Parts: sequence; structure tokens; C-alpha cells
Amino acid sequence: MKRLLLVRHAVTDHTGHRLSGWLEGIHLSDRGREQAAALAKRLEPVKVDVVYASPLERCQETAAAIAGPRGLEVRPLAAVGEVRYGDWTGRKLADLAKEDLWRLVQGFPSQVRFPNGESLYEMQVRSVAAIEELRQAHPGGTVVVCSHADVIKAVTAHYLGLHLDAYQRFAVDPASLTAFAFAPEAAPVPYLLRLNETGEVGDLTPPQDAPPTTNGQAGATTEEGASASA
Repeated sequence: MKRLLLVRHAVTDHTGHRLSGWLEGIHLSDRGREQAAALAKRLEPVKVDVVYASPLERCQETAAAIAGPRGLEVRPLAAVGEVRYGDWTGRKLADLAKEDLWRLVQGFPSQVRFPNGESLYEMQVRSVAAIEELRQAHPGGTVVVCSHADVIKAVTAHYLGLHLDAYQRFAVDPASLTAFAFAPEAAPVPYLLRLNETGEVGDLTPPQDAPPTTNGQAGATTEEGASASA
């Protein structure tokens, strides 16, 4: 693989309000479809060889906006699917933020296992392993992978040589692009080309009375808004 383009899905009606997780039937909102189309437009000059996506509808629909005009099919890849949030799935972020585990997710995510779900470390292992397989399968290619915020953050931390506990320092907004280049095999070092590129600058001038935010949502940090993320 020459270029890896990590795309977070565009917004849904759950984004910023509920932790969607692996719930099925959650589609892009009208705004989300606009975001996906804008992202596809920004990527028009880029030659893309193949497009993969989490099997969840919001990722499939975002990826289709990129793949369709190029005559490419979206290939589902379960290993880059959302974190298995277990009992947290579908719950309101405002309620989750009151739990002790939420604070651990923000400060020490490597220690977190979601109740009746998976750990963030397990998610990182499976998602990085999947990307490494794609690197071997598409030598010299540019590969788009449409996934979720926590997955993208964990993969980014890995390729930057950072501990998983540092991944909450990244913002990964809906319909954003994070891109890596990979050097030749003689020096297989990944290079960060883009991080959370959205084509917008509103997050640089937040309202003065608003607290600092993560992934564009004040006080949140989980899939649809910050992190436990996605």
C-alpha cells in the first residue's frame, strides 16, 4: 500500500447524542449525505484503487459516495467495524458521561473493557491487523477505509508509535479524512499526511462560552461525538 485514506462516516441522527455501536439500521441523515458528497468532491483529484468500509450502514453509505463515481464497489470489512460497546450500545452519551468507566475511557483507554463488550486494546489489535493485511494485498495502491472514530484514532496512534492511552488526544470528526503514506519496504515507516481534515474551520473558532470539545461535541468523548467514539 502506498497511501491509506482513513475516512470517518458522516453524521446520523444519533451522532453526538447516542452511542450507536453495532446497532443496525442507522443511516446517514440529510446533513450526513451532504457531508459525504462534499468529502467525495474533495477527493476527486485523488486516484483511488479500492474502497473498504465497516459493514454498518453509515460507513457503507459514506464509502459509496466516494466509490460510486469511480465505478468501484465498496468492500465490507468487519475488522474495521465499530467497537463492541456491549451494554453501552444505544445509550445516551449524556448518561454514559456520568459513569466512572467514562472517565477511565478518557484518561486510560488501554485499561477499558466495555461491559459485555470488547476492550479498546482488542479493537486496536483487530483493526491494525486488518490494515496490515490490506497493505500486503494492495502493493503500491491507494486504499480508502471508511470506519469509526475510535477505530481511526487507535490505528493512528499505532502508526505514529504512540501508546493507546494517547489516542484521546486526536479529534476525528464525521466525514473527516486521516491519511498515511508508507515508505518502500527498505524503510517501511508510515508518514502522517492528514489528520481530521474536513475542509471546515469552524472548530478553530468555537463560541467563547463553550468548553473545549473533542470531535466537535462539547463534553463528549464517544463514537457519535467524541470518544468512546466512532
